[in-house]
Amino acid sequence: MTTYADIPKPIRSGLVIVDPQRGTPKEIIVLQFNPDSLERSIAPQAAGADNQSGDRTEALRLKGPAVETWKLTAEIDATDQLDVAAPNGIHPQLAVLEMLVSPSSASLRQLEALAARGTLEITPVEAPLTLFTWGNKRVVPVRLTEFSITEEAFDVDLNPIRAQVAITLRVLTVSDLPVSNRGYELYLAYLAQKERLAGPAATRRLSALGLSGSGLGGV
Repeated sequence: MTTYADIPKPIRSGLVIVDPQRGTPKEIIVLQFNPDSLERSIAPQAAGADNQSGDRTEALRLKGPAVETWKLTAEIDATDQLDVAAPNGIHPQLAVLEMLVSPSSASLRQLEALAARGTLEITPVEAPLTLFTWGNKRVVPVRLTEFSITEEAFDVDLNPIRAQVAITLRVLTVSDLPVSNRGYELYLAYLAQKERLAGPAATRRLSALGLSGSGLGGV
């Protein structure tokens, strides 16, 4: 007899903020609900893509890993647990996501102090490595490139209690990261996982395409 306890709990998607020094998880953001859809676009980095002269020797060459962009909409809802959400509603959950694309106030004050002392060259603030996880087969280093929030419901103090968060992520590849960065190896592991998954799917017969023979010269 199957009971509710026997039903496996679904794995949640989310974001992991990695400590840049130790390479260990610094913060984990679990999405309250798994998005209903995940849009992925993959653009190859073709060697001859920018060459208008049409160099034939470059037609099949790749300059590097494909540029991969993921889009999803996360839902945050506290309308059925207002006693838990009080007194801030879902402000904390939204703030955690928003801080992924903004330097901390302490970092900005430090940059201001350096500028006031006449420092000629100020290095921009480096964001921590962010990983997006969608099951154990998709753990990828990403950069948040677009982020929009639609707040849909509020409590009596105008704290948001329900929101839709549209997130656009660009997968960071070995072309983006230094070898010493933890994300470099994580991307290679993600790519290797794709290669393993592609293996069984590629073993098909030419006859399924209406072709015969070991060569294609006679088709």
